[in-house]
Amino acid sequence: MEEKKFDRNSIIGFALIFLILLGIMFVNKPSGEIQSKDKKEQSEKLVNQNPVIEQPVITDTIADNALQNEKLKATLGSFAYGATLPSAKEATSTIENDLVKLTFSNKGGYIIDAEMKNFESIKKGSGNLVKIIKENNANLNIELKTQGNLVLNTKDLYFEPTVAKEGENQVVTMRLKAGPEQFLEYRYVLKPREYMLDFSVRTQGLSKVLQTSNPLPLEWNMKTFRNEKSVSYENRYTELVYEYEDGKDNYLGQSSESKEAKDVTYVAFKQHFFTSILLTDTPFKTAELKSENLVHDIEKDTIFTKSYKAILPLAFKGGEVNYNMNWYYGPADYKILNGYEKNLDEVIPLGWGIFGWINRWIFIPVYVFLSQFMAHGIAIIVFTILVRLVMSPITYKSYLSQAKMKVLRPEINELNEKFKKDPMKKQQETMKLYGKAGVNPMAGCLPALMQIPVFYALFQFFPSAIELRQKNFLWAEDLSSFDAVLSWKQHIPVISSFYGNHVSLFPILAAIAIFFYMKMTTGDQQMSAPQQEGMPDMGKIMKIMIYISPLMMMIFFNNNASGLSLYYFVSNTITIGIMLVIKNYIISDEKIHARIQENKTKDKPKSKFQQKMADMMEQAQEQQKQNKKSIEEKKANRKR
Repeated sequence: MEEKKFDRNSIIGFALIFLILLGIMFVNKPSGEIQSKDKKEQSEKLVNQNPVIEQPVITDTIADNALQNEKLKATLGSFAYGATLPSAKEATSTIENDLVKLTFSNKGGYIIDAEMKNFESIKKGSGNLVKIIKENNANLNIELKTQGNLVLNTKDLYFEPTVAKEGENQVVTMRLKAGPEQFLEYRYVLKPREYMLDFSVRTQGLSKVLQTSNPLPLEWNMKTFRNEKSVSYENRYTELVYEYEDGKDNYLGQSSESKEAKDVTYVAFKQHFFTSILLTDTPFKTAELKSENLVHDIEKDTIFTKSYKAILPLAFKGGEVNYNMNWYYGPADYKILNGYEKNLDEVIPLGWGIFGWINRWIFIPVYVFLSQFMAHGIAIIVFTILVRLVMSPITYKSYLSQAKMKVLRPEINELNEKFKKDPMKKQQETMKLYGKAGVNPMAGCLPALMQIPVFYALFQFFPSAIELRQKNFLWAEDLSSFDAVLSWKQHIPVISSFYGNHVSLFPILAAIAIFFYMKMTTGDQQMSAPQQEGMPDMGKIMKIMIYISPLMMMIFFNNNASGLSLYYFVSNTITIGIMLVIKNYIISDEKIHARIQENKTKDKPKSKFQQKMADMMEQAQEQQKQNKKSIEEKKANRKR
């Protein structure tokens, strides 16, 4: 390959190209005027890229502030001072201990969230803690009337909060200010491991700001959220309870109701297992109380149960208000409430009179003791066994009375046939037979009557036992609610209204047990009870009741606490066993018959009751004879 070399023509070509390029550059060179213009444009671009910041024009805002203050004074009066403070905004303060967490709002100065740390809502494992107060379901308000005739509501005004500690206690102070040293104050004190707060309301320096001729109306409102599995069952035990006139207590029932009370010392907005209670050291002279039922359709009304309102007067003394109170937010637990020794245990519906006494002094201590050592389902079974063993002597006496009446039945039938035309004589001879045989016809009724207080006390105890809440046993997830083994969502007319949208198993077992118990005892009762002339046939009625009673129990208890159904199932089963033992191994019809015949030979003095009954029979018979004689004489006179 030949090596390329630069020849003359190539050199001339490169020289010409170079000259042409120089000529083009010379022709395109801008003039001095154009260069000056370009420099000016570039300078303007730089100025635009870095604009000069104009200094703001300082205006006089004093006049605007004065105008704003005048507007606030026109609407808030002296309390316009508080509206200008930095705290006059939507903000919250929180305090908590091991049991409860409370959140307070600057607006209104009251609690807007009360969370129970150890309790879950609806069912165990839901992950949602019970909140007695949340989502604006409660508020506290005092209506203030100023000297300038303004009417203000504290729930709409901003308080100045202060959070502090006094030893182990946490303190939240909320002040609605009318000046640096003029204010309405709410003071909350939360102690360690306590549901109860100290709460006080006082004024300072407001005697010339407020009208003091009438008390300040403190208004407390709450809509109670549903927290349990069954909204209808929870609503049944949700009620307003209050104490008045030195220890008396009363409540507003299930329907919407209003009442006025005097000298009120506490008001409780009670839910099934939780409660909010406002207590005062100085009784409220009067109280306007209102409860409204919010559950009208269990398919639709599933969020709230009741709406409560309490209007309580705060009296002025020396131109100021100063009330020391307490506020309880926590479980409706008998042990906790009774421990405060303020009669708060009356919030728990344990029954009145002897029924409440049995629950307080027998059933609650025994069950609490048992539940410390065993699961709650097992504790109910052991508890039931103990109750039935204690009641077994009464069961024995009842069965013995039935057995005696059964043995006497043939002789009673003979008397009925012999004196069927003379009812009074028949009754006299029957009483004589009872007296000779040593049989008391009322002996079978008394044991049954003695069991009624126990039955009713237990019916009140189980629904009120918070210890059973969300405790499982066998197939029952929650012993404080129904134990559904089958459920459906579709509404079925009549069935859904009366029975529910589920089938509970423990009520079915309890119904089966009571069916066999009644089947076993009704036959003896029919044989022991003589047919009274003019009276309905009790034998036929009892035959019908054998089927109606279990059916009613199955329907009624389907929506009740499964712990209560478990008790009745075990109780009836044990009673059947006790009756079989008594019938087959303790009481013999032959021995009873022999004893009755032996009693007939003895000259046994009549009891006071028997003597009185005999005297009454004789008097009635004598009166009957006289009436008959008088009628015959009148007939004879007419014939003449």
